[in-house]
Amino acid sequence: MSERLVLAAGLALIITLVLSPFLIPVLRILKFGQTVRDDGPKRHLKKAGTPTMGGIIFLVGIIASALISAEQPTSLEMVTLVGITLGFGLIGFIDDFIKVVMHRSLGLRAYQKLIGQFGLAFLLMWISVHWLGRGTDIAIPFTSIHLELSWFYYVLISFVIVVMTNAVNLTDGLDGLAAGSTMFAGIGYIVIALLAAIQGGGVAVLAHETDMAVFAAALVGGCLGFLRFNTYPARVFMGDTGSLALGGALACLAVLTKSELVLIIIGGLFAVEALSVIIQVISFQTTGKRVFRMSPLHHHFELGGWGEWKVVLVFWAAALACAVLGVVAYMPTLG
Repeated sequence: MSERLVLAAGLALIITLVLSPFLIPVLRILKFGQTVRDDGPKRHLKKAGTPTMGGIIFLVGIIASALISAEQPTSLEMVTLVGITLGFGLIGFIDDFIKVVMHRSLGLRAYQKLIGQFGLAFLLMWISVHWLGRGTDIAIPFTSIHLELSWFYYVLISFVIVVMTNAVNLTDGLDGLAAGSTMFAGIGYIVIALLAAIQGGGVAVLAHETDMAVFAAALVGGCLGFLRFNTYPARVFMGDTGSLALGGALACLAVLTKSELVLIIIGGLFAVEALSVIIQVISFQTTGKRVFRMSPLHHHFELGGWGEWKVVLVFWAAALACAVLGVVAYMPTLG
């Protein structure tokens, strides 16, 4: 099993490292350049024109390596992981294409993105519950308690999936921040998938669960390879194509390993980033005052005088701590 994990991570890393020098110039030639908010930190203005939509690069590495390394590449679990990840990536690609290529600053409208995201969330849950026998109970982190939610499972978990997926998107505001943070969350899900396999027992279950670990390992390798070109100063940005795909991959791993609420912990950095935006909007609309200098939270520290690299390193450390805490929270749920 360890060989397949290493193979998945290594292949995703190599594919991403090899493709990037070829595809980054193509993105530049196609004028797929990043547009920078003029109300953000002034130092970001120099990033205007940096190639975006680079998520395509690591998506190729992740998907290819996962399918090559999996014990059962055509299993429903692996097909679901690949399909949902690509589905969220497609929503991001369309959004990026409209903004970057068609020069419409808003991209997809919010309701259009939400329709697509909730649709994919319901599809993921339907497959998991009705075809994979996942059930409609949820595990309460740090405990052995499982609550049966029946139809409310679809309501609650679709909300968690969409919020956490968009939270990854919000975190993608500094060079290397989203890719590095997702890498740590992916490492957490390697451990969670292996723990689920050990607890599950039988050979068939073991194969399915360990293939989830293989996918998580490919996710880690792809993110690591992308960081070679995405850390400060970034030569390419992932765009919504990449950030929504990464969020969708984590959400899919959470549903298939019955760790939906644990996702909020293992992706705690993403959750805090999203919460900072919600707090800022509510505060400004109700009181006219801002709680943070700027949201998401990483910009608050930037405007407070922190260098971009310092913010990223501190947030990576927080992401690593969240991943460890998430694994600890998951272990008692196995009973």
